Amino acid sequence: MRLVILGCTGSLPGPRSPASAYLVQTRDRSGRLWSVAMDMGSGGFGVLQSVLPPEALDFVALSHLHPDHCADLTGLAVYAKYRPGAAMESLPVYGPADTPHHLGELRYSHDPTSEGGDFHYGAWSEAVGISVGPFVITPYRVLHPVEAWGFRLDGPSDITPGELVTLGYSGDTDTCDGLAAVAAGTDLLLIEAAFEEDRDVARGVHLTGRRAGQAARAGRAKRVVVTHLPPWNDPAVTLAAVSSVYPGPVYLARQRASYVI
Repeated sequence: MRLVILGCTGSLPGPRSPASAYLVQTRDRSGRLWSVAMDMGSGGFGVLQSVLPPEALDFVALSHLHPDHCADLTGLAVYAKYRPGAAMESLPVYGPADTPHHLGELRYSHDPTSEGGDFHYGAWSEAVGISVGPFVITPYRVLHPVEAWGFRLDGPSDITPGELVTLGYSGDTDTCDGLAAVAAGTDLLLIEAAFEEDRDVARGVHLTGRRAGQAARAGRAKRVVVTHLPPWNDPAVTLAAVSSVYPGPVYLARQRASYVI
């Protein structure tokens, strides 16, 4: 399994990266490559096109419907409609229950009843896994001001053939039971840390670096990638906060960085 960072800036696109967008890939026993997009925030679709032909996507998993996590799905819908030979009508796009209507409003503001493209939409159900080739994607509800989900992706290891590994993705969340379920026993935990201790005191919105590190430590995550840092945050401060409570390897997400699991 391989995680590719398409975008990692929090809350909006930044000067060094688009907003949240990630690609996870692995091969099945026949050698066929499977590709899952996790979120498609502002600017992420442009980077995706430089990494993978969009029609090669097998699944899109949306954590929630804030623009910094879903806005560029509108670009994917335009590509699917007008790119000759794209043939993406059966692409599964899973997210919160109102995903088609929400994306329809983004694409067709003059007609909010229009849906967000000719994809095959599905809604997450708590702890109900979705099989995508060799992947199993299991969603857990997390704590954010809107309906939001974190994911566990189980699939074949690219490091040790024959073994299964787990990638956890927090989405946007504060500390909660869903985050604990996502983080538990992960081989790699992709976790947001948009807030800073003592500066951002609101709860129920985002994690601080310290709370992200606590979740990783409690879940015994083997490695951590910290993402969703707004442009005004100092990454070194966040990295130090995570490392102050989590003893394992910690990396700051960077556009186009990849991690083999």
